[in-house]
Amino acid sequence: MMGSRGHLFVLSAPSGAGKSTLIDRACRELPDIWHSISATTRPRRDYEEDGIHYFFLEKPDFEEMIARNEFLEWARVFEECYGTPAEAVDAHLAGGDDVIMDLDVQGALQVKRKRAEASLVFVMPPSLDELAKRLEYRASETGEDVRFRLSRAEEEMAQNHRYDHVIINDDLDAAFCELKKIILLHRGEVDSP
Repeated sequence: MMGSRGHLFVLSAPSGAGKSTLIDRACRELPDIWHSISATTRPRRDYEEDGIHYFFLEKPDFEEMIARNEFLEWARVFEECYGTPAEAVDAHLAGGDDVIMDLDVQGALQVKRKRAEASLVFVMPPSLDELAKRLEYRASETGEDVRFRLSRAEEEMAQNHRYDHVIINDDLDAAFCELKKIILLHRGEVDSP
């Protein structure tokens, strides 16, 4: 892949649809893929490393980057800010790496406005019932959290028509094959269907 510019992929999905698993597998199994790192103003946790888990910034520095339009997307979540610095993404793309971003719908659409060539991929659960089962199986959230996530999932899934590709994750291997094909298609390594 060296010598050619990488391609930007943005994956979105409701919580529990399997997006993180698909991204992790793509980064493990396909060469020349970088999972982008967000910047944040929230405090670093003990196990986190700057430049590995996040780029940790002070609020004034983050605000300056917003003013200089240095983020592909950003959002304020409660009192903290999160965003994707364009410089890091562009460096990997220029070096020939494909870049995968993991964003909510709002962030994905911000990226598409700034980078029209980006490929937006929405990962759907097979149904809301199946998503509810997955969320309950995780047992990491209260019943109220699960209801909130399902309500949010419906809103997010209603936006899937704004994406270039939609993958229904009914079977993880089949869903990964679809994602892999989308990536290889942009690399010119497989033909269009």
